[in-house]
Amino acid sequence: MLEGKAMVEDTDMPLKMQMQAMAFAYQALDLFDVVDCKSIAGHIKKEFDERYESGWQCVVGSNFGCFFTHSKGTFIYFQLETLKFLIFKGASTP
Repeated sequence: MLEGKAMVEDTDMPLKMQMQAMAFAYQALDLFDVVDCKSIAGHIKKEFDERYESGWQCVVGSNFGCFFTHSKGTFIYFQLETLKFLIFKGASTP
């Protein structure tokens, strides 16, 4: 596992959900190699889908760009050591 504390860069999630996001990230890092970002992201997405209904998205890596629309109260972007984590639930469009 990566040692150190997660640093939240931006979020609109309730605090309890933020803590859950970071816990899932630590858990994924215990299960997968730090370079296996796809498996780490898949694990976090699966946990969020099970706990908070399906539709969650997760991006993990050290260098990525993104542009998305999310449902209010479902977004967090944080860093653990060299990895950045972006978790959100996509907004439905009419």
